[in-house]
Amino acid sequence: MVRQRDGRRRLRKRFLLAGAALATGALIACGGDAEEASPAAAPAVRTTPAATPTATPSPGVAQTPAPTPPPTASPSPSPTPTPAPTPASTPVAQLALASSAFAGGATIPTQYTCDGTDISPPTTIANVPAGAVSLALIVDDPDAPGGTWVHWIEFNIAVTPGIPEGVGSIGTAGSNSWGEAGYGGPCPPSGTHRYFFKLHALDADLELPAGAMKQHLEQAMAGHILAQTELVGLYSYSP
Repeated sequence: MVRQRDGRRRLRKRFLLAGAALATGALIACGGDAEEASPAAAPAVRTTPAATPTATPSPGVAQTPAPTPPPTASPSPSPTPTPAPTPASTPVAQLALASSAFAGGATIPTQYTCDGTDISPPTTIANVPAGAVSLALIVDDPDAPGGTWVHWIEFNIAVTPGIPEGVGSIGTAGSNSWGEAGYGGPCPPSGTHRYFFKLHALDADLELPAGAMKQHLEQAMAGHILAQTELVGLYSYSP
């Protein structure tokens, strides 16, 4: 019994050993087949890009740098022309009226007033413009109590260098505020009054009748006055 048992044990052991050997062989055989069936992977190759060739100067040959283009000159601005100087214009002399009896703004002597001989004062005329055909004279007092008082009107006076003292009429006489023709001197009721001697140079003779009043003369002169001036004298009443 003991020998049978041992024999079976030994037989079993041999079966076990033989089965293990067969299994190991099969595994080895399979592994070899797998290795034969799967080729070895090719080693990875790293690709290096080709370097761009750099031009190498030939030995012994001097390298000439490229010429630098000359700078472009900017066009010079055109000089601004200097305007020709304007010739100085010759000042035109103004029409002037003066008197040897009194200066402008001064007192008129008594002899030329109602307190004296009441004659017209002498006057001088200068710088009558070219083209003047006639002169007109108005003498008035803007300080009179009732408004401007007219003392003398003369028009269509021929161009002249002056009016003599005490002259009667030198052109066509108009009417003064007394309703008379000719000169009537200063005669203020009180205080100091101003007397304006107004001279006009005209480009025509006026178509006015003798005895025309101041407003008529002024209307007729409109549009014909080439130049005008005035001389102012003062006079005060002394009782």
